[in-house]
Amino acid sequence: TGSRPNRTEHGPEPNPGAARPAWAVTALASVLIFTTVVDVLGNLLVIVSVLRNRKLRNAGNVFVVSLAFADLVVAFYPYPLVLYAIFHDGWSLGETQCKVSGFLMGLSVIGSIFNITGIAINRYCYICHSFSYDKLYSYRNTLLLVALIWLLTVVAIVPNFFVGSLQYDPRIYSCTFAQTVSTSYTITVVVIHFFVPIAVVTFCYLRIWILVIQVRRKVKSEVRPRIKPSDLRNFITMFVVFVLFAICWAPLNFIGLAVAINPEAVAPRIPEWLFVVSYFMAYFNSCLNAIIYGLLNQNFRREYKRIVMSVWMPHLFFQETSRGGTEGMKSKPSPGLNNNEQVKGETL
Repeated sequence: TGSRPNRTEHGPEPNPGAARPAWAVTALASVLIFTTVVDVLGNLLVIVSVLRNRKLRNAGNVFVVSLAFADLVVAFYPYPLVLYAIFHDGWSLGETQCKVSGFLMGLSVIGSIFNITGIAINRYCYICHSFSYDKLYSYRNTLLLVALIWLLTVVAIVPNFFVGSLQYDPRIYSCTFAQTVSTSYTITVVVIHFFVPIAVVTFCYLRIWILVIQVRRKVKSEVRPRIKPSDLRNFITMFVVFVLFAICWAPLNFIGLAVAINPEAVAPRIPEWLFVVSYFMAYFNSCLNAIIYGLLNQNFRREYKRIVMSVWMPHLFFQETSRGGTEGMKSKPSPGLNNNEQVKGETL
């Protein structure tokens, strides 16, 4: 996203007549307030659900908690600062806040796509390589993989400070990645942080879909199926998470790629409304996952209801937590531990 002149310390006054209509500012603020509130409440529900319910504490859901954390990062700091900029019609919080906000924004989005990739690989191993799953996704290995995801995420963002690509963009009231600073760097970012993970996830889910189709054909010929209905439902849940992420982030990444290939010719031709809508679509994605789990996964839906009820009756919350608190991943390190038991179906 290219930095353009604005009325803050980052540059001069905007072009005359470029003031945004009040309805547009109100719409953007409303979308971001809704996104922030649902993001915080929804992803806290996800994390508390997994911590509270021993049936949900397994290797697969460690990645789900990690993804929820990635979504929460933006809701607690960058989004409120964007709202502040919207209400004050510009950035007045200083350069340091701008850099920190941009860094956390990047941490969230790259952390999200890397965690979604981790979930896809986990689902692929769980369904297509179930015999080696327990060894691959032991309690220790799962935590190491999540730590690796976040290490790679931080490594992926650090170059922004050297390139100088974290800048305030008045079109979206955000300190974020400036697509026009370096053509080669922008292309590298879009390819490594979007297209490569999307390709890996697509490969994993295609292999799972192929296996699902093969299993359904075998069912007709009375061969015992390898995939339980609960496993299929849980796979579809994570597939929907991936598809919605791709839909929400694709427009912005395609714009970035087009601008990077030919900045002089393409950048002026991108309508401002398209750029703004693509950015706020990407922001909106951070509140969707918790809703998807609630809609498509029965175990999460039940736990959501228990937690909401516990808010009104706190003693129930502590009773149930203490009852299930001693049993967790150590007793059931992965959803694939007991292939013929219900536990296998409890993961996303």
